[in-house]
Amino acid sequence: MTNTVVQRRVVRTLAAAQVLSGVGVAGTVAAGSLLVSSITDSETLAGLAQTSAVLGAAALALPLARLTSQGGRRLALAVGYFSGVIGSILAILGGSQRNIVLMLMGTFLVGAAAAAGYQARFAAIDLATNETRAKQLSFVVWGSTVGAVTGPNLMEPAGNLAEFFDLPRLVGPYLISATTLALAGVVITIFLRPDPYLLANKELATTKQKGSTKKALAHIRQNPKALFAILSIAIGHVAMVSVMVMTPVHMAHVDVSLTIIGLVISVHVLGMYAFSPLVGSLSDRLGRVRVIQIGLIILLLSTIISGKAKADDAYTLGVGLFLLGLGWSCTLIAGSAFLSESVDQKFRASSQGASDLVMNLSGAGGGAIAGVIIGTLSYGWLCLAAALPVLALGVMSLNFKSVPQTSNDITLQP
Repeated sequence: MTNTVVQRRVVRTLAAAQVLSGVGVAGTVAAGSLLVSSITDSETLAGLAQTSAVLGAAALALPLARLTSQGGRRLALAVGYFSGVIGSILAILGGSQRNIVLMLMGTFLVGAAAAAGYQARFAAIDLATNETRAKQLSFVVWGSTVGAVTGPNLMEPAGNLAEFFDLPRLVGPYLISATTLALAGVVITIFLRPDPYLLANKELATTKQKGSTKKALAHIRQNPKALFAILSIAIGHVAMVSVMVMTPVHMAHVDVSLTIIGLVISVHVLGMYAFSPLVGSLSDRLGRVRVIQIGLIILLLSTIISGKAKADDAYTLGVGLFLLGLGWSCTLIAGSAFLSESVDQKFRASSQGASDLVMNLSGAGGGAIAGVIIGTLSYGWLCLAAALPVLALGVMSLNFKSVPQTSNDITLQP
């Protein structure tokens, strides 16, 4: 079986698993916040569910990368998805018994499934060629679209399912996530064969060379291209998370209906995922750096449009949030492809884990700082604050030139 045939099978398998895991993880976002609020009788603490999930994704990024180095993608992704199953069960128990500790332990492990979902995009490019690397990665990212759209809309039937088993309605989405994450783990375990990482790294496996996380971070710090790639992923994520999570709060200040707020966020999610294949194709044709620069321009435009919009101007905010998601998609896809081809092969898995760790911690920090800014200043100031690191990265990107991926020859300008 040629690498090309294996690669097609790998991408199909990963995309299927991404759809299943996306349905499970996305469906628990709103339910988790509501469930924590119900258990603690405090809206102030509702954000603990999402914070715990983000921290779980960050905490599991490096262990999953180490598992990849030791046993391949199949082992790491299966562990991530099955950890999410355990987390879903703990969340069900916590919600049923009104035990906040069990509940947050559950959301933390559901974050492990999210970490697996992030690393699935790198599994898509283990066997990809330079000319198709970003496009192959983008197909797996696109798989998240189904989950992101479907998951939240299953809350009502999931609640009915929970009642059927004499459980609180709000634990229903965790029943769904336990099922879909288990299916994702089974799909990976059965169909991700041969393992793309092990197949792509036969020489390293033979010589027993492995890149530790510490060595990988040192390698990245000394490698301008890899450092720029990680900064692109992290800064794009910070800008996206900080503005996105506070937009519903901004709109709620003038009593905009939950339906309208949900529509704006849905448009944002559409921008994040729906055009991933197009972004991937452009990244292969125009070059990684050029698409990152396009993404940064889109992010800056989104902060200007969103920052100047009134709280009840759903149309303008929808446009701004759509562009916010599209800009994020550009920095994530092009940045991820750029990182993978910029590091030595033996450091590839550990550097990818480090990238996801930095991305998730940056997102958590951005969300926390965003709350402080909007609480003390305004939504407009938040958008300005989000634009500053984006602008700085844009200036940094001028030190690079970008070429189409006919060869792996993206280089620093003299």
